[in-house]
Amino acid sequence: MAALSDQLLVVTVLVYLVAMICHAAEYALGPRGAQRAAATPARELVSVAAGPAERVGSAPVGKSGESYAADPAARVVPTGRAALAGRVAVVATALAALVHLGVLVTLGVAAERLPWGNMYEFVLTLTFVGVSAWLVVLRGRPSVRLLGLFVTLIMVLLLAAAGLVFYTPIVPLMPALQSYWYWIHVSTIVFSSGIMLFGVVPAAMFLLRAGYERGKRGFPYILAGRVPAAVVLERLTFGLHAFAFPIFTFAVIAGAIWAEAAWGRAWGWDPKETWAFISWVVYAGYLHARATPSVKRSTATWIAVLGFLTVLMNLIGVNYFFEGLHSYAGLD
Repeated sequence: MAALSDQLLVVTVLVYLVAMICHAAEYALGPRGAQRAAATPARELVSVAAGPAERVGSAPVGKSGESYAADPAARVVPTGRAALAGRVAVVATALAALVHLGVLVTLGVAAERLPWGNMYEFVLTLTFVGVSAWLVVLRGRPSVRLLGLFVTLIMVLLLAAAGLVFYTPIVPLMPALQSYWYWIHVSTIVFSSGIMLFGVVPAAMFLLRAGYERGKRGFPYILAGRVPAAVVLERLTFGLHAFAFPIFTFAVIAGAIWAEAAWGRAWGWDPKETWAFISWVVYAGYLHARATPSVKRSTATWIAVLGFLTVLMNLIGVNYFFEGLHSYAGLD
């Protein structure tokens, strides 16, 4: 089963790569949505003079001077070869996700436990949650399909890193992990982190798209020429983080309860605990900034991007550069 899991991981990366190429084809062949956005009449733009209230089909703004093209006028649906490439990309992504699930199932069967015991296994699960969230969102919002290029790119990079750099042979759980809190704490932390993994994609693309809609055409803003309107990306970013943050909060609390039971203290400023707290503060800051009318949407979104960088630091950086009670990565 362990060997089968390793083989399925290779297949998973290859199928995600095929999906990424098809998404890239749709991206290259599709219409440039910003062409219509640039031609949008001024009356269809939202400005600060209109006040902080949201309007139907318009971007939510505060006292920041931001204005974005209204949603309907800033989106052109791909047709012809571009649409075909997009549909093939979605099918390939779904197929890759199924094989990805097979990697986790066979790994869990081989280990005779839930496959979350080290960084390699955590990355496999994190990425599966992220791509699953993408497919769920895509089902309800087909207009964001072009984001699949960046989602599958992340899948290829992280899974390749997992197989080539983070790979750890199956070993029994450490004594500290042998508790019912293992599945409670780790399941919620990996689920919320997976949602945030997907959430950083519309967040980053919103920042680029907002600049593109303001007339910036240099790199990297040109990459956002065919993605959905800034208002769509910003709302999706907020929705994903508003959903994930309470789960992440519960995960941190559950971890403290588990630490009290395992080590006799709920909090000891271990590197993992410290960076989890930093991530929590940053994401709380994002949601607070997003709810404050005087804060620019772009400023708030930058905080969300920073939040995911702290998650990556906790996932990878802490395992490489620090030692503590949470040193379960299995790296030499």
